[in-house]
Amino acid sequence: MLEVKGLSKSFGEVTAVDDVSFTIKPGEIMGLIGQNGAGKTTTFRIILDLLTADSGEVLWENKRLSKKIFNQIGYLPEERGLYPKVSIENQILYFAQLRGKKKSEIRPLIDDWLKKFDVKGKKADKVKTLSKGNQQKVQLICTLIHEPDLIILDEPFSGLDPVNAELLEEGIREAQSKGARIIFSSHNMNNVEELCNSLIMLKDGKQVLKGPVHDIREQFGRTKLFLESGLTPDELIDFPGVKKVEQTKEGIDIVYLSNAEDGKVIFEAATRNGYIPTFSQQPPTLEEIFKRTAGVKHE
Repeated sequence: MLEVKGLSKSFGEVTAVDDVSFTIKPGEIMGLIGQNGAGKTTTFRIILDLLTADSGEVLWENKRLSKKIFNQIGYLPEERGLYPKVSIENQILYFAQLRGKKKSEIRPLIDDWLKKFDVKGKKADKVKTLSKGNQQKVQLICTLIHEPDLIILDEPFSGLDPVNAELLEEGIREAQSKGARIIFSSHNMNNVEELCNSLIMLKDGKQVLKGPVHDIREQFGRTKLFLESGLTPDELIDFPGVKKVEQTKEGIDIVYLSNAEDGKVIFEAATRNGYIPTFSQQPPTLEEIFKRTAGVKHE
């Protein structure tokens, strides 16, 4: 289990991380979200002992991190860092050796990993001959091939097309199934919503959201109603508690409510004559919550 307790870090007058705490158990995935400069990368670097916290501590299985424990970590930094003139195979072997693995352990695994991530290139090819997307996949392999118990991914989906993003998701889920504790940051809330058991949102270094993804969404209330019925948008806007009505290309009305309870009256009116195709009352999406909590103007 990874325990982060009361981390704080300042750079001069700027507080980058302010009393951040969380726990990740085996097989859990946590999303760390926030706007640029919120403190996500600083938090990662403190966990990895690349920065020293002003206060707080990081524990692994109730012990402070040591060199032996660092060999159990896989880290993908936001700033990608491969050696362009080194072959794919030697690149992977080098990073695995830095994590205490022998070449003889890793070399037989390389072909399968290249196939798993659909890397377009031979293992003897130099990294500089690969596309940016394939270079990123090679770095992901370097992060995961030693089967770490703790995986930290800083914006891992950045620059990946939907097909390659799905390959990464599969790699993350496979590591999760083997008991790895995984933290990743992303500006794509769909990735966070699909993959994470829990999340923390930082704003100006402070935790402003924390908990299971489902619980966080529910605490904002089911104030978004998807409706397909005989009621027109002009009729819907006149109901008590309706703030706004939009319509999708498919003709489904999206009704924004002041309170979840306001949906009951609309349901009764919409179903007065019986069956309707759609009535689904949902909490805001994670992206909408992110914008609202970050202070971005949003309904």
